[in-house]
This record gives sequence, C-alpha cells and structure tokens, in this order.
Amino acid sequence: MTTQDQLKKAVGERAASLVKDGMKIGLGSGSTVYWLVRALGERIKQEGIQIEGIPSSIQTGEWAKEFGVPLTDFAATKELDVTIDGSDEVDPDFHLIKGGGAALFREKIIAQAAQKLIIIVDESKMVAQLGAFALPVEILPFSWERTAHEIEKLGCVPVLRLKDGAPLVTDNGNYIVDCPFEKINDPADLDNKLQQIVGVVETGLFIDMADAVIIGSSEGVTIKEK
Repeated sequence: MTTQDQLKKAVGERAASLVKDGMKIGLGSGSTVYWLVRALGERIKQEGIQIEGIPSSIQTGEWAKEFGVPLTDFAATKELDVTIDGSDEVDPDFHLIKGGGAALFREKIIAQAAQKLIIIVDESKMVAQLGAFALPVEILPFSWERTAHEIEKLGCVPVLRLKDGAPLVTDNGNYIVDCPFEKINDPADLDNKLQQIVGVVETGLFIDMADAVIIGSSEGVTIKEK
C-alpha cells in the first residue's frame, strides 16, 4: 500500500468512527470513500450499528453491497444526517472542486440533502486557491460542442473527458468537460455564470457546503471545522 493509500485509509476510518447508530448517510465517491465504506461495514459487523446509506455512484453502491452497508434512497428518506465524501481540491474557505470521478451531480445532491457535509482528503488536496485541478462540468450530450463553446468564453478551453477513446458517459447519461481555469479568483461567481449556460447540468464547484474536513498527513489525521 502506498503512503497516499495509507492516508486515504486513515481518514476514511476516522470518518467512519464519527457515524452514530441510526444515522442516514450520504456516501460519496472515489478511492478515499472506498475506505470509508469498508470501515462502516466493519463497524456494522463488530458493533451492530444500524445505518443506511445513499450512494452517489454505481461504484459506491457496489462497495456498500460488498461490505454489508445497507442502502436506501430518496423515495424512502428525504434528509440525511451526514454526507461523507472526498474532494479534488479544498481551499481555505472550504470551497471545493469535485468531479474527478465523474460523479459530481449525484455528489452535490447528497451533499445538499445532509445536515452536515464532511470531506475526507489527504493533505495534497488542500490548496491556497482553487483551479490547478481542471474543473469538471457535467453537460448534456446534445450540442455539447455548443455548450463547451459558451464555457470557453469564461476563460478556459474545455476538454471533453474520454474513456476508451469515446466520450465518458456519467451515471446520469451525460458528458463531462474538464475546464482548466488554473486560478479561480471568485468560485461563487464562476459557479453562478456556469449554471446560467444552457446545457450545463451541474458544476464541480461546491460553494459553502462543507462543514468539516478530515485531513490525512504524515503527522497523522486532523479535523478542521468551518
């Protein structure tokens, strides 16, 4: 296991330790969330806690089934106690860039549905300013070139994300364009402008949503509250 994987495992397990019996949890996506779901499964087996999760991706749902974490959906529950998810970048104001795993739309839904959003990352994801990680934007396949052209007017050259030589298709049946803005001076303003473009489904900017960040580093695991 690499050092980075060890950090992801550590923060995933710490986050799982904060989950209380009876909670309904939003389960994010990505390699750090894998360790969260695995640790939750171990707590269910060892402690007998009763929890239910709503996954933000098909992959996370498969992990939940593998590790014995019961799942529910928004037909059965409208509010979540907590959502725990990873992030590609976190700035000092706890604004986020997410979507490296192409699940940003569902991730934003479960984040918005939760009373508290906890982000789990290794220290490399903490940045002074958002933008070095190309911002993922989920867009409709129909006339995606037109949508990308409108996004380009905001100061970047969007790149259609591919998989096996073809456009990557999200769990929602959409495309993703990765937008290398390099430096995002006003995340809220950029998010608002992107949301106004017809064809944009959702952006990977999560503004004023995170309540706490669990950070793994060579010195251990720390929790920062907003």
